[in-house]
Amino acid sequence: MVRVGIVGVTGYTGGEILRILHGHDGVELTYVTAHTMAGRMLTEVYPHYQGIMEATCHAFSVEEAAQKTDLVFSALPHGESMDVVPQLCEARLKVIDLSADFRLKEAQLYSSWYRKEHRAPAYLGRSVYGLADIYAGDIKEADLVANPGCYPTSVLLALAPVAGEDLLNWNSLVVDSKSGTSGAGRVPSPVLHFPECSENFRAYRVAEHQHTPEMEQELGRLAGRKVTFTFVPHLVPMVRGILSTIYVQLTKKMEEEEIRNIYSNYYSECKFVRLLPPSLVPETRHVYGSNYCDISLKYDRRTDRLIIISVIDNLVKGAAGQAVQNMNLVLGFEEGRGLDIVPIRP
Repeated sequence: MVRVGIVGVTGYTGGEILRILHGHDGVELTYVTAHTMAGRMLTEVYPHYQGIMEATCHAFSVEEAAQKTDLVFSALPHGESMDVVPQLCEARLKVIDLSADFRLKEAQLYSSWYRKEHRAPAYLGRSVYGLADIYAGDIKEADLVANPGCYPTSVLLALAPVAGEDLLNWNSLVVDSKSGTSGAGRVPSPVLHFPECSENFRAYRVAEHQHTPEMEQELGRLAGRKVTFTFVPHLVPMVRGILSTIYVQLTKKMEEEEIRNIYSNYYSECKFVRLLPPSLVPETRHVYGSNYCDISLKYDRRTDRLIIISVIDNLVKGAAGQAVQNMNLVLGFEEGRGLDIVPIRP
């Protein structure tokens, strides 16, 4: 039994990791931290664990983490993980980091998009980007995994099969994504106040969202060339889920079945990516609470434009579920262990 800890258990992603690990028979949760809840019972934060899980929240201590765990999930906000993760790595613990702090490979790029200096740039080259369905081989050898962002997960999984096929006119790429409000985290803000976001639908951070360089970095890696594109995120008045609609022109005319075959072959061994039949389009409720990414394709021959639609649960496949998937790879478990969660149709 592998001993596992969660640093930052009271956030949405920390709470989801907690839920998933409870059903994982290969690990034992031995250490949880929550700065504002130190010394208090976990059930004070999550009353629904009453009689199910009895644990005490701790203030973070690298010495205590090293004594009690073999692997740690860092579910801290952006900008805070970069102070904690190096300590965990130096203590020879394996780390899955859910912040953006170790996803980008250039410190200056991080500073430009996140408006803060990177305080642990030496670890940027050490981290492995944790898009589990694409980079499983690299992740298996990693000590530090940078878990992808939720928007990038939905977009990269949708484009990966064709990114390296020399089929796309990259200058035409437009990504339109919609997310539920939980993607902004648990800390309240006026924008997420119920009367402000209910009965409303709006775009935000148009052409300047901080996930953009992460997606461009990884698309460039898959394509073998520099990639830039237009990304527009939207806030939808629902709690969880992301739907991304992607528009890109092809460099040659193809049959839709040819494109489907590329996707089917690419994901033939991937348990959590589901290519839907032509008669279906993805819906967020069909992946709610699960680690699945559903994808559909439509090729518009009239415009030579490929339209790709993907959906994920932003808190599971876009965060906690993928983190556990990465943990399984790092620890040598079967990739889907503990993640056989049937979607909850709300």
